[in-house]
This record gives sequence, structure tokens and C-alpha cells, in this order.
Amino acid sequence: MNMKKWIAAAIACSALALGACGGQSGGSASTGAGADKVYRVATNAEFAPFESMNASNQIEGFDIDLLNAMSKAGNFKVEYKHQPWDSIFPALTNGDVDILLSAITITDERKQTMDFTNPYFEITQVILVQKGKNINSVEDLKKAQKVGVVTGQTGDFAASKILGSNSPKIARFESLPLVIKELENGGLDAVISDSAVVGNYVKNNGDKGFSMVAVPDFEVENYGMAVRKGDTATLNMLNDALAKVRENGEYEKIQSKYFAK
Repeated sequence: MNMKKWIAAAIACSALALGACGGQSGGSASTGAGADKVYRVATNAEFAPFESMNASNQIEGFDIDLLNAMSKAGNFKVEYKHQPWDSIFPALTNGDVDILLSAITITDERKQTMDFTNPYFEITQVILVQKGKNINSVEDLKKAQKVGVVTGQTGDFAASKILGSNSPKIARFESLPLVIKELENGGLDAVISDSAVVGNYVKNNGDKGFSMVAVPDFEVENYGMAVRKGDTATLNMLNDALAKVRENGEYEKIQSKYFAK
């Protein structure tokens, strides 16, 4: 009789233990794949309106609002780190960060070393022209004395394609604010950079007399968020969340906030 009671008690305890394990597993699943992990996001916050530092030294911009909305929709957490543009790619490769979010154009070359989400923004390269300079085409650009670009960005690639990668006419800078400042100081004839960024600058600096020139020679590009090569879990999480914010209208709201005509 005592042995029967002991066996019954053991069975009951086993059932309780299994029930507890089942409940914990279900709770974890319901909170989302990334709910218990904080994903480290590297960005170069010198590319307004996509990412920049505000007066309170906090990172803000279209990209930041978008990923924040995605993290809410996908139930995962993120933290941001501002660092130089040329350091974000090694940081991903070395495992120092999990995601790159910095208005990064998806290119075949970059796909060799990292994986990209579905595109989230479409742009093209344009020419920001110094006041008084007659630059309206790629042929005019070839006659310029100095053309500024940010090292390693697609504006650099475009200038290299037109002028030659080792052309003395190309002046390379570490960030967009630095190359813009040189243009303002008269040290450059033009700058090649992304259309949305140049358009934002012209809109907010109308008194400087600069103009934006779009030319058909530059191809349409797409921005994507980057993860380590083979990190399909993070990639799928981001793609699912991006789809959700497009479906629920949050993407459109954020886009209107920064790019309302």
C-alpha cells in the first residue's frame, strides 16, 4: 500500500514538472524569438535624415524610428551605437554588433561578406553643386576640379566609376558633415551622395544657394539592414518585422514624418 502511494506521488510530481517545463517553453515562444536578447546595432549617425545625433546627444532619424517600430512589432529589443562609418563593417564581422543600420546600400560586393534584409528605402546618387558652378551632367562633372565623396559610400563608387578610382579630382572624407563643410567653404565644386540626404540638406539650407542635380547615369539603389553572413535567425526576424510595419501603416507614418513633400 505504501509503495503504491509512493509511485502515485512520483507520477504526480513528474506530471507537475513536465507541466512547469511546458508552461515555461510556451511563455518564451509567445514573447518572440528575440525578446530575451538585446540586439546591438551599429550606425554612423552622420547621415541625416536617416541617422544623426540630436542636441541631447541621442541618435535619431528615419532609420532609428523604423527599427524601433520594427522591434515593437516583432517583440525584440535593440540598442544603438554610433561609430565611424568605416568601422561598422568590421564590427559586424568581428561579432561586436548584431545589426548594421546606417543607410547602407545593398550591393553585390557587400553581399559577399554580409546578409541583407529586404530593401526598406530606394534612392539614387545625385550631385550637390556649389553655387555658381555649371554642373548639370556627368560630362560637366568630369570637367570639375574637385568632387567630394564619403570614403566607401556609394557616392565614392559612383565618382570612381566616372573619374577613375585614383583620380586626383576625387576628394574623400570620413563623413557627410565634413564633405559638406568643405563644399560650403568653397574647397569643392560638387559632392556626390544619396538623393534623400542631399535633398534634405538643400531643403534645410536654402540660403546657401546650392542645387541638387539628378542625372540618369546613376542607378537606382536600395538600402537594407545588414547582419552577419549566415545569421538567418536575425535576418528572418528583421524581415518579418519589416513586413509587419509596412502592413500596419507604421512605415508610411515614419516616411511621411521625414520625407513629406
